Amino acid sequence: MKVIATITELQQTLTPLRQGGAKIALVPTMGALHNGHLSLIAAAQKQADIVVCSIFVNPTQFTDPKDLEKYPRPLEHDIKMLTEAGCNFVFMPSVKEMYPSYPTPENWKIDLGPAEFVLEGEFRKGHYQGVTQIVYKLFDAVKPEVAFFGQKDFQQVLMIKNMVLELGLAVDIVTCPIIRETDGLAMSSRNIHLNKADREHSLALSKALFYIEENYTTQPIDRLVEQAKAMISSVEGVELDYLTIVNGDTLLPIKEKASNNTVALIAAKVGETRLIDNVIIN
Repeated sequence: MKVIATITELQQTLTPLRQGGAKIALVPTMGALHNGHLSLIAAAQKQADIVVCSIFVNPTQFTDPKDLEKYPRPLEHDIKMLTEAGCNFVFMPSVKEMYPSYPTPENWKIDLGPAEFVLEGEFRKGHYQGVTQIVYKLFDAVKPEVAFFGQKDFQQVLMIKNMVLELGLAVDIVTCPIIRETDGLAMSSRNIHLNKADREHSLALSKALFYIEENYTTQPIDRLVEQAKAMISSVEGVELDYLTIVNGDTLLPIKEKASNNTVALIAAKVGETRLIDNVIIN
């Protein structure tokens, strides 16, 4: 496995492979890798000849500077995991490589549709502009035929799909299922910040979602949400931002049950750590 730090070297490496007929996949990450990320690498290996994993903690998507500062960066651990997983290339650029004028903002504003401003978009204003900005830059650098993302970031993946449609980009977006710990907690790089008590309390999120999933066909939507919220409020140290059942394209709450494209979404602060999770109901 080769580690590459510049766009020039990356393109010099990938262009001959592409010209030789190799299908190239990209797995964009911010590092602090876990088995959820490795599941994306494995999925990419099944669909492509060459897998590039990017590791870049993107400053433009953080609305809180403290959150950016404390984001975990265990690079040696990450490279070891990717080597053992058989990843072909790791793209690890500097901030200046991706944003030459940083910290002066670049001119990036894209229409991501009304869904940009609800739920995560409301709590983290400007977040999705930063996400789509870096993903576009990574697509431009790697020029993949296909890119792989995790379902845990359901709303973020929707924004990336909207960007691909808006700009007419020639890349397929594949969403891979959430990988969970044995007790149900969705794997996340942020879980490292949970102390023992927080870790136990964090299970309230997945339990509430599983309750909705298991009872969706037998209970009214408002009752489901009410009961799930009650499950959260009964747990010490968990502060709910939102828990809702939505249309997967608009992220707007549904009032009547639909036969497809229904997702339950949750975000909550557990101790000092903000976690998100979801289940796709149908």
